[in-house]
Amino acid sequence: MWTVPNALSVLRLLLIPVFIWLLLVEESAAWAFAVLFVSGLTDWLDGKLARWLGQSSKLGALLDPAADRLYVIVIPICFGIRDFVPWWLIGLIVGRDLLLFATAPLLKSRGVTALPTLYVGKAATFALMSAFPWLLAGQIDGVVGTVCHPIGWAFLIWGVGLYLWSLVLYWIQTVAVVRTMPPRSVTG
Repeated sequence: MWTVPNALSVLRLLLIPVFIWLLLVEESAAWAFAVLFVSGLTDWLDGKLARWLGQSSKLGALLDPAADRLYVIVIPICFGIRDFVPWWLIGLIVGRDLLLFATAPLLKSRGVTALPTLYVGKAATFALMSAFPWLLAGQIDGVVGTVCHPIGWAFLIWGVGLYLWSLVLYWIQTVAVVRTMPPRSVTG
């Protein structure tokens, strides 16, 4: 249960309030960027180490996507509060996750705990998780901000597009499960 990859995932979760504090209270885009950079590095590293060290676990399979989902919700909300990104765009990102979450009872009624992961969903998460640090670096004055800002927006636009497309595909999978699998009977 306590493995290096799991410890990295827990660290990533613990960095969320640090990120919020740095961005919203201290208003330090540079330090918040550093936290996102470390979070991204640990996200990449925990998966690599789990495979390399043979330390894959059920806990890790829950912690890693949970941290990803929390970052994908918390970061845009913080960016909206700071007026880095418009609220309608944040609504698309958060709304997608809420609509996807709504499939859980439908799937559970058929005995399915999770749908197969789609490559487009992974690509969407990668694009969004790439967009956030670039957009944050785009808030730093000078050449860094000037260069990073459009790169961040490019990743964000692609990420949101892929994110919404993956929602459509996951809902198609959900409808297929509901249509083809009978409801599980509740025994008591």
